[in-house]
Amino acid sequence: MPSEPFEAELASPPILSAAQEEEYRILDQEGPLTRQSSKGTVVSGGEKVDLNKLAAQHEKEGYHIVSFEKGAQEDPREWTNSKKWFITISTAFLCLAVALGSSLITGDMRGPTAELGTKQIITNLTVTCFVIGFGIGDEPSRDSNRYGFFQQRTIASLSEVYVAVHHSAFFVPIRSPRISSPMSQTNLFPHPQTPLLAPSPKYSGAGPSKNAATLVVARQIAGIAASAPVCNVVEARCAYGRIQRYPLRWPLLGPMIGGWIGERAGWRWMYWVLFIFTGACFGLTFFIPETLAPVLLRKKAERLRKETGDDKHCTLQELERKPFSETLKIALVRPFVMLFLEPIVLFMSFYLSFVYSLLYLMFFAFPIAFEEIRGFSGGMTGLTFISIMLGILAAMGVVPYQEKLYARVTKNGTFPEARLYPMMLGAFVFPAALFIFAFTGAYPSVHWIAPCIAGTVFGFGMILLYISANSYIIDSYSDFAATAMAAKTFMRSEVGAMVPLFVTPMFHNMGFQYAGLLLALVGCAIAPMPFIFYRYGGAIRARSKRASPNQRIRDEDLVCEKKVLAE
Repeated sequence: MPSEPFEAELASPPILSAAQEEEYRILDQEGPLTRQSSKGTVVSGGEKVDLNKLAAQHEKEGYHIVSFEKGAQEDPREWTNSKKWFITISTAFLCLAVALGSSLITGDMRGPTAELGTKQIITNLTVTCFVIGFGIGDEPSRDSNRYGFFQQRTIASLSEVYVAVHHSAFFVPIRSPRISSPMSQTNLFPHPQTPLLAPSPKYSGAGPSKNAATLVVARQIAGIAASAPVCNVVEARCAYGRIQRYPLRWPLLGPMIGGWIGERAGWRWMYWVLFIFTGACFGLTFFIPETLAPVLLRKKAERLRKETGDDKHCTLQELERKPFSETLKIALVRPFVMLFLEPIVLFMSFYLSFVYSLLYLMFFAFPIAFEEIRGFSGGMTGLTFISIMLGILAAMGVVPYQEKLYARVTKNGTFPEARLYPMMLGAFVFPAALFIFAFTGAYPSVHWIAPCIAGTVFGFGMILLYISANSYIIDSYSDFAATAMAAKTFMRSEVGAMVPLFVTPMFHNMGFQYAGLLLALVGCAIAPMPFIFYRYGGAIRARSKRASPNQRIRDEDLVCEKKVLAE
């Protein structure tokens, strides 16, 4: 089943227990761990067990469970720091390439419209199609035997489903591995043999485009393929990982760079720069070794079976793998079941979709506020996105206070609603930023620093909402974290992808201030959501078969319990 979703690594304190992380690492499996037969069917009434019990039971059956030998550097967690850093940085550059690919072209959206003789909404489709690709390609097949293609988060979190199309002309099978942080012994990069897009097809199709259709189709292909490094690279809980910690800020680099490229060299060079940068990142992938634990263990088991002639040498994943038909059924149905039948997943996904869509809305609203209304150049407009990044950096400073607050309210036992405190703050900050932006960006007489201040407040509130809501979803469904995040990402990406199609007409036809006011009012309307879930979330989870059963234990509850025991 799925590897540990990277959103689980963003939470502080960590959400998943050491046992859950080890199950993800060794078995690539989500859901309560149950005893399986070697044919993949549940036995013993589906009793819950742990990895040690599983290994002991299989050893009683005569199997030799293959594991990493300590001190032999078979386990990637024992590799040298320099090797870990190389893999960490190489894969981080891949994610940066994807982030730039999604937003760098917004630095000059009018150039293609004028040169290709098309409508502006068609040019905006280049952003829409790329982001749609995240939704329909953001959850890979994590089985190591085949290459995944569409990696369907659209219809599933195809965690062990095989979609073997590695012959595709647009894709090259590259290993996107899992490695441990040099400083934290945590799993980073879940999936080997992921089909990462080759640099030439990825962006060169857009650079020499002679018509809008070629440009849009090339961007759609790029978006689908670019989802591979996004969903298969997990940020580390380490020094470098904290630089990577908040992925929403990296797309903000796009207009900062693209604005100057479009202004000085033309819109086509934005794609050529992406092509060059992606090509350099692509070259690094050839030197990334395999690091996914189940794959390394399986190779070791195959070598032992060949050397000894004993077929009893097996890994736990080989013995515990579910039948393909069952895996396919779960992968195709469960994300949508959780999205529509689990209130926490549905409403939190809706909230995060609103936040994510407004991030991409800003890529189009900022040029209206600064280029059209104030006469800024494309390059200078791009620099105004620094204001949002400053807000994101400020939000990072809140994390230590959240950790202290979380520790205080969970002293009697953890419960998911303790993750909602930053979201409660962000629910007020976020619409406030939209109000400021609406009534300062609309008027040229207002100094340009005012909408920039709105951008800083926006970035601050956005991160508080994003990290807290993600953490709450994962903590509420820790046994099904990957599926819950697959459902959330599908809704978020598809909603966010629609923004470029209506944002410019909306701001032009409604008026800048009224369009911004409408968004702020929507933000106010959904602001009570974290407070509602904080109050009633425990009761909602108690009625779910998949949610965490943990409930808040107050001091007065302990006092009452002690009195009852004393009597």
